[in-house]
Formats: sequence, structure tokens, C-alpha cells
Amino acid sequence: MQESKLRETLVLGDKSYHDITEDICRPIEGKPNKYWWIAFAISFCMFLWWAVCLSYTIGTGLGVWGLNRTVGWAWDITNFVWWIGIGHAGTLISAVLLLFRQKWRMAINRSAEAMTIFAVLCAATYIIAHMGRPWLAYWALPLPNQFGSLWVNFNSALVWDVFAISTYFSVSLAFWYTGLIPDFAVIRDRAKTRGRKIAYTILSFGWIGTAKNWQRFEEMALVLAGISTPLVLSVHTIVSFDFATSLVPGWHTTIFPPYFVAGAIFSGFAMVQTLLLITRKVLTLENYITVYHVDMMNRIILITGSIVGVAYITEFFMAWYSGVKYEQYAFLNRMAGPYWWAYWSMMTCNVITPQLFWFKKLRESLVATFIISIFVNIGMWFERFVIIVTSLHRDYLPSSWTMFSPTWVEVGLFVGSIGLFFTCFLLFARFFPVIALSELKTILKTSGSQSKKGTTDHE
Repeated sequence: MQESKLRETLVLGDKSYHDITEDICRPIEGKPNKYWWIAFAISFCMFLWWAVCLSYTIGTGLGVWGLNRTVGWAWDITNFVWWIGIGHAGTLISAVLLLFRQKWRMAINRSAEAMTIFAVLCAATYIIAHMGRPWLAYWALPLPNQFGSLWVNFNSALVWDVFAISTYFSVSLAFWYTGLIPDFAVIRDRAKTRGRKIAYTILSFGWIGTAKNWQRFEEMALVLAGISTPLVLSVHTIVSFDFATSLVPGWHTTIFPPYFVAGAIFSGFAMVQTLLLITRKVLTLENYITVYHVDMMNRIILITGSIVGVAYITEFFMAWYSGVKYEQYAFLNRMAGPYWWAYWSMMTCNVITPQLFWFKKLRESLVATFIISIFVNIGMWFERFVIIVTSLHRDYLPSSWTMFSPTWVEVGLFVGSIGLFFTCFLLFARFFPVIALSELKTILKTSGSQSKKGTTDHE
């Protein structure tokens, strides 16, 4: 079976089925290289610092954070929304591109799905820490309890968050794990030690690769993709309701749901780019994560970045058109107030920088892509900071105006959460196949480099 030579090659290097298995299993079966150890050591040290800061927060109280009377959501919710946004792209790549039968997803979906799981975990740590008494976190769930009429407040958008994010996490975890089962079976059959054999036998759920196995696998993948697709849109929509249902100038606006969803996909794809470019280099996967994959991802970043830019402009227009002086002041304060540097950092990173991807040479440049992806994630963090802090630090009463600055504990929690994320991702890359090798083999005969040669020779 051959495919048009006009279609891009998705597997380079004239790979055979055996070559794909060897290349993707090598990082799992061999010893990690020095780059992995260096990255893991740095990430794990950051994670330990996160544990110290979290323990200090719980043991001492939320007073160790730099929160004051009017800027109570400053740092933790900024980082919570940032992590939830990063977690968006994984399910989008896996679910939506699967439903649209896009073959280029197969080299990147596994890492993107793992990114979703770990990013949501990092976001959850902020919610639990912000409660002050994390041992009572289960009170946010509608569980029968001994308090009689005490129940969760279903009118609160924060409770909607609990349901939306827990559902999103559960479905994403099931989707991710289901895709791993055939690959676990491959590693099980290649295992050379008893411990690895037992571990991967348990993980593979008795997979033997029969037609019935594959039929159920594909049915389950489609069902989970169908469930996940609306979740991609709903989760950050509900997160935006935390702000949009309030009466704070700069927050109560109907543009937030689509604006937040586009921004989340924007930042999520940027983080996927960052991770994939590192992964393809460290694990020597250049033949599977190709320039074409990078180009396609950059196109999505360009589109969603443009949508975010339009949303920024629309916010200013609506503030002016409303005629509400408080709303107008909120946006002028963002642009020219004490936090002007954060606003213009956001605009530069999120609106101006991604426009460089209009140029094909930059879209296909790995160095430019890596730098721009870092800028996008910095800009999206500043976006959340600007939305939250500049709307709260100057409210209706000038007597309560104040400036916010994080304490070392808050900075430590943020830096540590990045360490937690990369520690999880590096362990994933060490013990799990980072590319869906069983699925990738299904497109080898149509999208591999040897099929293109066959097409050319035949013609």
C-alpha cells in the first residue's frame, strides 16, 4: 500500500517494524544517559524544595504567603490556571486529532497525554495548598457526612472546578493508560529480568494482540476520545467562570470562556513543543518526531495565539464601549499602571512573538521553535498574573489599594511545582514508551520514508 508522495513523510530513516520497536524501547531497556541524569537531578532537587515549602505552608499557615487583604488570589490561583492551561493540549492532540484521523498525532500524542496528567497534578497541589487545611480537602466533594445539612455550594464556580477537573483528569488518565496497554505488552515480551516481566505483565492486562484485542482497543479509544473532546472545551470554560461570574472589573465578561480555552490550547501546545524538542534530542528520536510534526504544531500555536491577541483587543473595546468607568480604569491600569511591565511582557510574548511563525523558515527551525515556545509559556503565565493581580490590587476603595509581591515560599512552591512536573515526566520517559510504537507501526507502510521511495520509483 502506497500513499501520495505529496503527503509528508512521518517516519524517517527507512525504518522497519523491528527498528521502531528497538528505537522506542531502547531508553526503557538500557541505562539512561548523562543528560537524563542531569535533568532528573535538577528536577528532583526542585521537587524537594517544593515539598519543603509546602510543608512549611501547612505547618505555619497561609500567612507565610505574600497575600494581603485585597489581593488574596495573587500567586496560587495564577499558577493553578497556568498549569490547567498547559494540561489542555495533551487531550486535544490525542482526542480531537484521533477523531479527525490525523496520522501525525501518533508520534506526539503519548508525551502530550502524559503532560496533561502531570500538569493537572501540579494544578491540584495549588488548590489543596490554598485550602490551608488540606486534610479537609474532601469537604469539596458531595459526600455524605456527619454534619447534617452541610453540603458543597453548587452555586459556586469553584465547586464546578472540582467536578470539571476531576472528570477531565479521570478521562485523560484512562485515555492515556488505554493507549499504553499494547506497548506494555511489547516491553513485557522483551523483558529480560523477572521483576520487569511481572511489572509489565500486570500493566499490560493480558494483552496478546489478537484481532479481538485490537477491536476493543480501537472502540475504547474512540469512546474516550468522544468523551474527552467536549471536556477539552468545558474544563477551561469552567475555570474561566471563577472570574466571569464575579463582579470584579476586568473579570465579569462573557468573552472569558472562549478566550481562556484558546489561551489554554495556546500554552499547552507550546509546552508540548518544549518537551518534544528536548525528548527527541535526549532519546534520539529524530526519525519519529520530525520537522513536519514541529511545523504542524507551530501552525496551531500561530492560530491560537492570534485568537488570544484578538481577545486582548476585544477586552479593551468592550471596556470602552460599556461606558463603565470602573471597567475602563481596570484596563488602563493594566496597560499603564504599576504593573505595566507585566502587561507588556504578556503582549510581547503572546501576541507579537508567535507571529514569527508566519515565516516557514522559522516554523521549521527547531531552535526558533524552542525559544518561542518558552516565550509563549512565560507570556501565558504573565496573562494570568495580569488578569488576577491588576484587577484586585486596586479595587473600588482607594484606601485598600496595595501592591503585591510574592514571598520566598510562594516562589519556592512555583519553582518546585515545575520540578514536580519534570520529575514525573522524566520518570515517565524512563519507564514508559514516549511514542505509541504499536500505533506508529500502522502508518509505516503509507507514511514511512521507504513508501515514498517506492512511490517515486514506481512512477
